[in-house]
This record gives sequence, structure tokens and C-alpha cells, in this order.
Amino acid sequence: MKIALQFAMPSELHALPGARDLEPLETVSGVPVFEAAPGILACAGGVSKVNAAMAAELLCLRYGVDLILNAGVAGCLTDLPTGSLVVASEFLQHDVDTTAVGDPIGLVSTVNQVSFPTWQPERCAEILASLGHPAVTGRVATGDWFAVKGRRAEWIRDTFSPLLAEMEGGAIAQVCLRNGVKFVSVKSVSDHLFSDHQAEEYFDFGQALEALGRVVLPLAQALQDIT
Repeated sequence: MKIALQFAMPSELHALPGARDLEPLETVSGVPVFEAAPGILACAGGVSKVNAAMAAELLCLRYGVDLILNAGVAGCLTDLPTGSLVVASEFLQHDVDTTAVGDPIGLVSTVNQVSFPTWQPERCAEILASLGHPAVTGRVATGDWFAVKGRRAEWIRDTFSPLLAEMEGGAIAQVCLRNGVKFVSVKSVSDHLFSDHQAEEYFDFGQALEALGRVVLPLAQALQDIT
């Protein structure tokens, strides 16, 4: 079972123990790909949906992975504490809007669906709990927008009811769906959209990175044994 860990930012990848010392296997389309452990690749594919989709397609086609585990920090639309772990149960893309031609809000054409479920989220949460890292499960909203307090954030919350907002997971889920590859995602809360101190939280998300770094590789190794 070949697994890939896909992050957006190098700082998220570097939260893995020993990651800074890894040498890339190769760099393809500007994306360095590393071997984080036997049978487990890792990359930081870049921020936003296009970068995420490119890296995911690379992992699926060039490396033939069986599962992509997307991990990163994310903004919270509820009151989960900073550093809380969320196993995504499904993704949607809040910035896809073809309602003008009669489609439901968030419908992604070609695949013709709004929701992109992940692979066995409850089981992944159980694995994390068994490793001593409790997590909650819930919906995550993806879009090419750094979510901040305001009317758009309120609209996303009221329309889709997500726990988190981020910029990559929905695109990776879409690529995995089309390639028949399993998809899992774990996010760590870095900031809160409706807080008056969101900017300070985001630029001081060491706690969120620490929480992420502790769990990603052990979860991937556990998934190797059960998938």
C-alpha cells in the first residue's frame, strides 16, 4: 500500500519529525517529492486549489499512490480550540457557483456533485484516538480565498455549515475521486474566522503545527496496515 502525505506549505511538511533533513527523490513541475518512511511519500504542493490539484495528480499518476492523506492547518468557523484535530468527513468547494444556469450552489461540473466524502473518517478518528490524539470529524469548505471575518465567511457558515475553511482539500478530493484513489484529510485548527484576533492567531500557529506533526506519520503508518 503506497501512501502520500500532501501538504500545502513547507512549514506543514516540516512539522513531521526529521522532515527538514530529507532529500527529495525528485522535483516534478516544481514540486519536490520526498520519502517520509517506507512506502510513504510526502510533498508540499503549494497553496490553493490549482496547486493542490497538480500535486495530487502527480502523486496519482507518476507515483501510483493508493491513498492520499492531506494534512494542514485550517481556519475554524466554530469554537474548537487552537490545535484541535479535525478528520474531514467530506469536502465542498464554496467558491464554485453555476447557480445562474440552474445548478445547486457548490456543484462541481463533470463529476456533478457538491459533496466529496473522504475514506472512512470515523475509522481514522478512532486510530488517532488510539494513538492518544483525539479528533472530531466534520465537513470542511475549500476555496481560493483566505477566509476572514465578514459577510462572505458568514455566508459560507450559514450555507454549508462547515467546521473549517481552507484552500486545498476539496481539490485533492476531486482528483482522488477521478483517479479512484482513497482520500483522507486531517486538519489542525490554526485560527478562528470570527475572532477579533484572527490575524495574530494565524501568524502564531505553532501549536497547530505541533499538533499536526505528532499525528500525520503515525496515522499514515496505521493506515498502511489496514488498507
